[in-house]
Amino acid sequence: MAEPIPAPSREATRPPRILHLLDHSLPLHSGYTFRTLSILHEQNRLGWETFHLTSPKQGVTDALCEDVDGWRFYRTPWAGGDTMSGVREWRLMDTLTRRLMDVAEEVEPDIIHAHSPALNAIPALRVGRHLNIPVVYEVRAFWEDAAVDHGATREGALRYRLTRALETWALKRADAVTTICEGLRQDIINRGIPAHRVTVIPNAVDVDRFRLRQAPDQELRTRYGLSEGLTLGFIGSFYGYEGLDILIEALPGILRQRPDTRLLLVGGGRQEHALRQLASTVGVEDAVVFAGRVPHEEVQRYYDLIDVLVYPRRSIRLTELVTPLKPLESMAQGHLMVASDVGGHRELIRDGDTGILFPAGNPRALTQAVLRLLDQRDTWPALRAAGRAFVEHERNWRASVARYRDVYGRLSLEGVAP
Repeated sequence: MAEPIPAPSREATRPPRILHLLDHSLPLHSGYTFRTLSILHEQNRLGWETFHLTSPKQGVTDALCEDVDGWRFYRTPWAGGDTMSGVREWRLMDTLTRRLMDVAEEVEPDIIHAHSPALNAIPALRVGRHLNIPVVYEVRAFWEDAAVDHGATREGALRYRLTRALETWALKRADAVTTICEGLRQDIINRGIPAHRVTVIPNAVDVDRFRLRQAPDQELRTRYGLSEGLTLGFIGSFYGYEGLDILIEALPGILRQRPDTRLLLVGGGRQEHALRQLASTVGVEDAVVFAGRVPHEEVQRYYDLIDVLVYPRRSIRLTELVTPLKPLESMAQGHLMVASDVGGHRELIRDGDTGILFPAGNPRALTQAVLRLLDQRDTWPALRAAGRAFVEHERNWRASVARYRDVYGRLSLEGVAP
């Protein structure tokens, strides 16, 4: 077990300095980047200085620094190459280690805070040990599980086991571990990491940035041919584990009783072509609208078009362990939600209170859940109010990020703990 390392001495008047080591950042958009921005906003509000270095996975670049939307990101120049599995990853970690060393010597951080995956944690541990700087490793997901869904490996395969071993190696050596939910925390503890060293910093929302659902934009409604009837919707990336095929398979049963229903899918991804084919196969292509990817600043207008958001995630290790951001954003806007009962959703959604859950992987159960919700319009105000109250009181970023005080404080970072 790694022993806590005393933080380097610094002037008492200097605010704490946290060097965040990230897989990627703005201008790329993802749930990963949005969580990062929320953490940085709140840590800056607390008076901490944050510095931000992205891995070579940000993309090929010659730039050493880049300013995006008011944030400065140190970059890791990368020429790509070495496509052979294993060779590329080791070269990436070596490149990142050298770049991190340079940045750490420049900014003199009190903490190196590495965020998933282990390809970031291992360089952080190398540099942290060399410079005597404590390392926090934040697990947002186990990337070997995401690779299974993407088809890059299969559970139990050599690549899967090697990736899992790297994660466990890093977890055992980090001075503190944080993660985003209880499912991941328990998995980390099961790998032999003492429970007192693992802290949940849950996903949350800034409720002030999400207004309650407004009247639909009639220009958009007309553009996409949405009727005055019910609009179901999903906004996000079209990964296989999202279960959008289950949603399309459930649609015929909904249409038989609610023929004016439409399904609006906003986003894109590797599953889009297959989803279009499935809609045609089951005969609902006229009721499914593929809006494509939209600029982030336009997303709110699309949320306003949707009456019921549906999150039909399949049950795999990733979805059972990891809590998504989207349901929290939906609650912040006062939306109605129907979601599968995977572990990540059960940690966020109380069935019948803040949303409706249905058995994962079951299109017929999804059909019944949607129709039951439509037949119980008198419950809608309470569902919306309970969801909004949940994020306001339990899942706001200010309360979530404040938990880093104790994590950093345990590593002898003077001035962070109150």
